[in-house]
Amino acid sequence: MPHAGPGMAVGLFGGSFNPPHAGHALVVEIALRRLGLDRLWWMVTPGNPLKNANDLRPLAERIRLSETLADDPRIVVTAFEASHHIRYTADTLALVKERNPGVDFVWIMGADSLRDFHRWERWRQIALTFPIAVMDRPGSTLSFLSSVMAKTFDYARIDEKDAPLLARMKPPAWTFIHGPRSSLSSTALRANGD
Repeated sequence: MPHAGPGMAVGLFGGSFNPPHAGHALVVEIALRRLGLDRLWWMVTPGNPLKNANDLRPLAERIRLSETLADDPRIVVTAFEASHHIRYTADTLALVKERNPGVDFVWIMGADSLRDFHRWERWRQIALTFPIAVMDRPGSTLSFLSSVMAKTFDYARIDEKDAPLLARMKPPAWTFIHGPRSSLSSTALRANGD
């Protein structure tokens, strides 16, 4: 697990990154800027329980490709979930919280994931562990209005202009961040043989 010191604001951006692409790098760039983060952990997961693992590229390859996109010294590409045999985000966040007292974390996810967030294992626990920044994605802008998570935690949504305060807030707290969007998707890249 990467190092983070007490008082730091750290973004957690997890995914299969199968493969990682410029759209992921754009999300990371926007998150660093708009959330006022000291660091961002680009967490390459061993796999996604909601996705087919048959077409999953080797973890080492996904890490290497992610590192080529992470060109800001505040970004740390990591795959610590694999060494801890973690399968679910809720378990990852619990471990991160336990091992990093005094660090302010924010979970970063794409709006496309928000749509199905209620299908994630212990999704309510995730929302109660760390604040969440939902990043706009093409075709998913309205998902924050209609998703089960958005409706369930409507009372905890903060205005986008307050995004720099998010990491320091007590969960549940979340915001939707609009901004430049990339139409790239890992699914489409795999379909094209990239």
